[in-house]
Amino acid sequence: MFKELLSTMRVIALPTKTNFRGVNVREVALFKGDQGWGEFSPFLEYDDQESSNWLASAVEAATQVRPSRYRNSIRVNGTIPAITDGHRLKAIIESFPGCKTFKVKVGENLNEDLIRLQLLRTMRPDAAIRLDVNGLWSVDEALSNLGAISEQIGEIQYVEQPCATVEELHELKSEANFQIKIAADEVLRKAADPFAIDLNGAADVLMLKVQPLGGIKRSLAIAAHHNLPVVVSSALESAIGIAYGLELAASIDNLEFDCGLATGSLLAENVAELPIVDGSIALEELSINLEGLDVAPERYEWWKNRAMRCAEILGI
Repeated sequence: MFKELLSTMRVIALPTKTNFRGVNVREVALFKGDQGWGEFSPFLEYDDQESSNWLASAVEAATQVRPSRYRNSIRVNGTIPAITDGHRLKAIIESFPGCKTFKVKVGENLNEDLIRLQLLRTMRPDAAIRLDVNGLWSVDEALSNLGAISEQIGEIQYVEQPCATVEELHELKSEANFQIKIAADEVLRKAADPFAIDLNGAADVLMLKVQPLGGIKRSLAIAAHHNLPVVVSSALESAIGIAYGLELAASIDNLEFDCGLATGSLLAENVAELPIVDGSIALEELSINLEGLDVAPERYEWWKNRAMRCAEILGI
């Protein structure tokens, strides 16, 4: 089966509008199967073991029937990268029309974080604000920085992965003398066994990213196991990968939070349109256009070899 999928593979390059996680061009591999397109796009630095989950999701997307939906559109948050220029920030905010929640990248420079957050608060005073730290802080840094942010910016909906480990998240929650909700991301999706992680007393919200977790079926099983409110988020994917994340979000019965599935707005080019209308993205059939997006032959071979190694790990 995988050999047949591999024969359909296209590898494309999508430039971003701004540097995001150090990425200026997003390379993604796409497969087409009986059930449509699947995306395989682990970041370039990920090893084969971690990347194999992403391939499992791509194969599932291309070959398995989508689950039943509880809704046909998903409310989404805007995503604010680590910038402080007011004009650029305003343009990014406006690229998320109708969104009532914004996730802000923070963690590397508190003063710049505060400037960014204050600009957002001024431009969108009624918006709910989330923070994404990507595990950059120690417990002491998290206590100090979150205290300063809470004092100057006001209520934060939750902070995503403020520290790197489950033990640190537990310590942070136990020591904080202010209200804090923690969303677990990297500790879950980078774990050798996401079912073995004990999030009790360490997290209040679970981040679900369909590719890193190995597909919809496995993501739903992980969510049921941990029994926490979830936010479905993307991993800076093309419209094809985001559409599969939308299917995951649509298949969850109780979806309390706006989802992080609007990152297509951060790409200068894409394979299809996923318009945000009144803060939501509808689940609709994509009109795919890959013309002019293919990578050079040597990059295609790099991705082909990577996919084959991951397939070997998966035994497919």
